[in-house]
Amino acid sequence: MKIYEKDNSVILEGVADFEPKHIFECGQCFRWIKEENGSYTGVAKGKILNVYREDNKIYLNNTNLEEFNSIWYNYFDLGTNYTEIKNTLKNMDEYLDKACDFGWGIRILKQDGWEMLISFIISSNNRIPMIQKAIENLSREYGKYIGQYNGKDYYAFPTPQELNKASQEEIRACQTGFRDKYIKSTAENIVTNNENISEYTNLNTDECIKQLLKFNGVGPKVGDCIALFGMQKYDTFPVDVWVKRVMQEFYVAEDMSLPKIRTFAIDKFGELAGFAQQYLFYYARELGIGR
Repeated sequence: MKIYEKDNSVILEGVADFEPKHIFECGQCFRWIKEENGSYTGVAKGKILNVYREDNKIYLNNTNLEEFNSIWYNYFDLGTNYTEIKNTLKNMDEYLDKACDFGWGIRILKQDGWEMLISFIISSNNRIPMIQKAIENLSREYGKYIGQYNGKDYYAFPTPQELNKASQEEIRACQTGFRDKYIKSTAENIVTNNENISEYTNLNTDECIKQLLKFNGVGPKVGDCIALFGMQKYDTFPVDVWVKRVMQEFYVAEDMSLPKIRTFAIDKFGELAGFAQQYLFYYARELGIGR
């Protein structure tokens, strides 16, 4: 991989396993919006970034090499060999073989644990456009203003302290729906107990999820998502409607419960369960498998 800076951009040449559409549309993130030119603009780590792929080049626009080395290299998990992960999964069975080929450019982003906690509370029984709108509204109302990019204002995701200043009614006004009470309760809990959510990454997966489940609005599936996308717990397996469908289509009986599907998958895929989940989820949703 060749990396260089040019005109307020960092360009990656020859990077393997990196397709913006696969990364930003595989269900793991909500702040990356597709632009008319096919690029994606998002906010992460308090920065605005635009990502575009052309042939074998990835353009990271609105950044520089210093930020790339301190933020984006880790955020996009560029130190992990996804070719190796896919080869291991592809050798497990024909379904993963097809799923890994279909979503070949997926990388699991290393996102902020606190942001994932609130984002996936919002995601419960919700559609992606509505999740994105609620997160954007909370950021605009309570997060710090970062700046403009292509004429649009961008805001950082609010800290627990910033979000805790909002009342339940004000949180609901950001289009969070019935989740307003869960968001308020969670922010209050963290501020009152002076908790540092990022420390959950140091716990083993079971203990991490146990800690997450103590927050109102966090059930088993939401807890698994937060652990996977915000705490880098790759040996867990969130089961939503699409994952349930693909697992029933290829692996398990139709009447198997969600907890049993999760256990089956973790036993089968082991330490790579989270990666398998992402390839299978994207494959099932994009192709409508098990509808």
